[in-house]
Amino acid sequence: MTQPVVKKSLYESDYLLWTEEIVSKLKSRDFDNVDFENLIEEIEDLGRSKKDELKSRLNTLLEHLLKRIYINMPQEFNGCKRTIREQRKCLEWLLEDNPSLKTWNISFDIAWCYALKDVREDYPQYQFPDTWQFGSDVESI
Repeated sequence: MTQPVVKKSLYESDYLLWTEEIVSKLKSRDFDNVDFENLIEEIEDLGRSKKDELKSRLNTLLEHLLKRIYINMPQEFNGCKRTIREQRKCLEWLLEDNPSLKTWNISFDIAWCYALKDVREDYPQYQFPDTWQFGSDVESI
């Protein structure tokens, strides 16, 4: 018995070609043939990915700040400083390109919880504060 052949949409079978066709149709104002369902999904994913990047970079930054501030391991200081500098730079770029992310209170709180959990797990012999002791705006961090 043969399985029925299910034809995949262009979106499913060749994503790059699908994006090129969508752009072409949008440029030519051929709105009747635009795959709006998948286009909307992709645009929503773009927004989510920026928020995820913000949380990830904040998490990494906060982890390394916690290590640098509360852990007495001078041999690790340079690595932490480099990571802190890199994450700050990338956050500045991300916020420059996406100013609406600057209202990041929820993302900061999520990143803080995960950063704290990770450093407590990795360094159980050290005491870390339950709350961030400094400003949570981008300039303070």
